Amino acid sequence: MKNLVFILTVVFALSFTQSAIAQGTIVDAASGNKDFSTLVTALKAADLVEALQGDGPFTVFAPTNSAFAKIDAATLNSLLEPANKDALSNILTYHVVSGKLVAEDVVAALKKGNGSVDLEALNGQKITVLSKDGKIWLKDAKGNYSEIIATDVMGSNGVIHVINSVVMPN
Repeated sequence: MKNLVFILTVVFALSFTQSAIAQGTIVDAASGNKDFSTLVTALKAADLVEALQGDGPFTVFAPTNSAFAKIDAATLNSLLEPANKDALSNILTYHVVSGKLVAEDVVAALKKGNGSVDLEALNGQKITVLSKDGKIWLKDAKGNYSEIIATDVMGSNGVIHVINSVVMPN
């Protein structure tokens, strides 16, 4: 009987843990990861947290702290100021696509598009996903590349793919 109670307790605990994890939004997933602290700070400064906690679904190409560190510190600090909220919002929404595109979907679209596919970001501009040198990359409006270094970080309202550089819109 003790074994049965123990087994049921473990099963219940694991079920509860899995459903609790699945209920977190993409913002919750980013907030819970120290590698995205700069992104979360930027989302707050741009007033985008609430929007990205909405129903979605969203696909977020999320730059890590080291990706943001590639931007000149003075420029980054300036973008985080209230006076530059619109510019920051434009940059951040360039990292978000409507719909949930898991890695398998991206790979399928690349095969269908002969190694390249254009996506429309939430800011209305195009961002290109392409396969190059055996890796998957984003090519921004300025011709710069960012490698997708991790995929399929799931949230209840979408998915995050981790990138190693901040992509910039026009």
